[in-house]
Amino acid sequence: MEGLNGKVVIITGGSKGLGNAAVKKFANSGSTVVIWDIDETSGNNLANQLQAEGKSVIFQKVNTCDEENVIQSVEIIISKYSKIDVLINNAGITRDATLQKMDKNQWQQVIDINLTGVFLCTKYVSPHMIKQNSGRIINTSSIVGIQGNFGQTNYAASKAGVIAMTKTWAKELGRKGICVNAVAPGFILTDMVRAMPPEVLQKMSDKVPLGKLGEAEDVADTYLFLASDNAKYINGATISIDGGLNI
Repeated sequence: MEGLNGKVVIITGGSKGLGNAAVKKFANSGSTVVIWDIDETSGNNLANQLQAEGKSVIFQKVNTCDEENVIQSVEIIISKYSKIDVLINNAGITRDATLQKMDKNQWQQVIDINLTGVFLCTKYVSPHMIKQNSGRIINTSSIVGIQGNFGQTNYAASKAGVIAMTKTWAKELGRKGICVNAVAPGFILTDMVRAMPPEVLQKMSDKVPLGKLGEAEDVADTYLFLASDNAKYINGATISIDGGLNI
């Protein structure tokens, strides 16, 4: 992809799953990658591994729904690199239960991380992109935010909210040189999904028109594209990465 060498890229939830794959993709593209995650062990291990390969990667322990933590972390990056070119709001959690069984804490935890965290990270990173008159913000939604899903009231609400915020920010920030887009993954083979029983995985695959589940790299490649110069006229879009599941 064009134009990624030397870019400063923040990836939230970067230590595992989709974020881990994205960190590796951007590091290999020549970007300077900042991993934001609450998992210190996994985050530092990934950063150390890539540093040993000669990549420019650092880890910061960040709780994305802690406003002061986000503010301070942004300030550290600006003092170190003087810019932020790409923000990937990838961090997210699930706390599944049907409507009648879901308690307020389960609701609030998911809204805090999946929605408020995206708001806070974008609020405090975007002013630096505005000063540069350039930047890319990529938000991770889900097919669940488009279609809904049984037992995921909180998750569906948060991911639908991410799409709505993406469209709003694309309108607000587009004239300031910033493209804001979302991705909506479907069934992706993260480590957590791979641990499911084979028969469950087969049922999931059978629902997908392509007849197979996606890989974390499929999502990471889309992040990479949207952050590159190849996507300079894409703004306000939600790109489904689901093998046709949303047809």
